Amino acid sequence: MRISHVPRCLVSPFAVGMLFIAAGTLHFLRPSPYAGIIPPKLPHPLALVYLSGLAELAGGIGVLIPRARVLAGRGLILLLIAVFPANVQMLVNARAAGAPLWFEATLWLRLPVQVLLIAWVWRATLSGEPD
Repeated sequence: MRISHVPRCLVSPFAVGMLFIAAGTLHFLRPSPYAGIIPPKLPHPLALVYLSGLAELAGGIGVLIPRARVLAGRGLILLLIAVFPANVQMLVNARAAGAPLWFEATLWLRLPVQVLLIAWVWRATLSGEPD
């Protein structure tokens, strides 16, 4: 399925903005799960959770503002790349804890989803398509 055949409501800046505003808000409401997946070599996990949550909030809001949309989209794409190690760490943590195979499989599947999220943000913010 080509992304151009996806319903407009799913690639709209509004949908992207709302997703990132919700995700960013969760970083402040429930920071512990996020702090638990910060790779151990990185300092100050809680500060990084709040920083990434703030970046998600700012990016989500920026996507909703037509003048800021392209810059916000670029920022969100960079953020999605930057947080990829946390997705890998989540898998490492699950394997170390002896998580059920089905859960580990979902975490393996989660890794390529990051690429789909990047494509979604690009399509909604950088492709030059009107609202």
